[in-house]
Amino acid sequence: MELRQIEYFIEVAKREHMTEAAVDLHVAQSAVSRQIYNLEEELGVPLFIREGRKIRLTPIGHTFLTHMEQAMDIIDRAKREMAESLDPEKGTIRIGFPSSLASYILPRAISDFRESYPQAKFTLKQGSYRYLIDSVIKGNINMALIGPLPVNEKKIKGETLFIENLVALLPESHPLSLKKSLSLNELQGNPFILSPKGYVLRDLVMKACKLHGFEPEVAFEGKDTDAIKGLVAAGLGITLIPEISLIDSLPRFTVKLPLEDPAVTRAVGVIVPADRELMPTEKLFYQYLKDTFAKLEGFQK
Repeated sequence: MELRQIEYFIEVAKREHMTEAAVDLHVAQSAVSRQIYNLEEELGVPLFIREGRKIRLTPIGHTFLTHMEQAMDIIDRAKREMAESLDPEKGTIRIGFPSSLASYILPRAISDFRESYPQAKFTLKQGSYRYLIDSVIKGNINMALIGPLPVNEKKIKGETLFIENLVALLPESHPLSLKKSLSLNELQGNPFILSPKGYVLRDLVMKACKLHGFEPEVAFEGKDTDAIKGLVAAGLGITLIPEISLIDSLPRFTVKLPLEDPAVTRAVGVIVPADRELMPTEKLFYQYLKDTFAKLEGFQK
């Protein structure tokens, strides 16, 4: 079995079309067909069902594809690790992040890091809380900024970077908007704008309110912080939102107020896989994050 055969097989399996796969691989269709035929002969099983010009994987073909994609990931990782071991400052950092950290924390961290390592490259993936955890476990990315840090996840390990406050975001026409701060109880009876069910930020807000004797009335939902901020700006309700998501981006016609009695906080950190090593350049960025936030005044570990 040759590496070229595996590459051709994966491309044909993705496209379910021999000609399209050949075009993408920049080789003749006959070359692709021959390599797939040789692979099936060597394995002794059909990997594809031919249906005219279209082809699709057999059940055993699906199983073989899963194993071959994992094998290619290992090979690609080995190539990257060898290259980065020669010069860790030129590698690629694959990192995920939630929308609440997209506007300030991550861009600032990348910008500062690249002042020291200008040739480092980044591959960024934004997603929900569970998506980020699963992506690190599966190896789609090797680290993610996340808040709060997950518990009872044996395949990942986390490092707290800072504790941040949630603040109340109100329309500027709201009767409470002129106050300097709010207690959580003062928000009872207001229509809330929160993330959809299953989002960790919604769970955090719901838990805090329930601990103080009321359950928020959720009038509208937004899948990311920008959508939530927009709905508040339109006067459709109030929300509790991570303060960092409002740095340099407080929407017009809104007011942010700190929460007292009690403060509502979340721990923001970075997660990495527990069962595999980071790539050399990713190790540099991981250590940079830990060192930087340990030094920053105003962030408490």
